[in-house]
Amino acid sequence: MVKIRLSRQGKRNDPFYRIVATDSAKKRSGKMLEILGYWHPRVDSKEINKKAIEAWVAKGAQVSPAVKKLMS
Repeated sequence: MVKIRLSRQGKRNDPFYRIVATDSAKKRSGKMLEILGYWHPRVDSKEINKKAIEAWVAKGAQVSPAVKKLMS
């Protein structure tokens, strides 16, 4: 099953997150199918490709609660 979730990147005290489509059996920061956006909480900047997320949801992907919260 494909999930749309956050993948942590960055340094120890300066994280940023990629919004990715990935297989639910893979690790959090493992191989991803597609990068759909990013979120940098310390700078409070984000970029989300909503059309790509809607396309993955139409194919049956599930969106994580954290990504749903970012989209609203």
